[in-house]
Amino acid sequence: MIQKIETNVLGEPLAPCCTDPMTGYFRDGSCRTGPDDLGRHTVCSKVTEEFLLFSASMGNDLSTPRPEYSFPGLKPGDCWCLCVLRWREALEAGCPPPVRLEATHASALEHVTLEDLQRHALS
Repeated sequence: MIQKIETNVLGEPLAPCCTDPMTGYFRDGSCRTGPDDLGRHTVCSKVTEEFLLFSASMGNDLSTPRPEYSFPGLKPGDCWCLCVLRWREALEAGCPPPVRLEATHASALEHVTLEDLQRHALS
């Protein structure tokens, strides 16, 4: 079986996002996605307090652990594969968390522009 090489928004091989906490739809540290990932967890971000409060206000509390989903709960400074549409909502609200371009899946570009991601890239 030939394994597909996943690419990032820069057209390069997708780098890992984070393993502590273990992130990704597949909980493998990568912002890979697949047909069952309805949220499209493709944007590797370093979450901020402002973003966590924004996400909670939108009905998605990312700070509270949810062991039944292998979700540890996030704190500011954690890296996490965010849903691309939530990142875009945060962008539109003026509080997008910074992004690791090399670990953000190329399919994120179906919903956000490379320019927007680059403006909020971690250095």
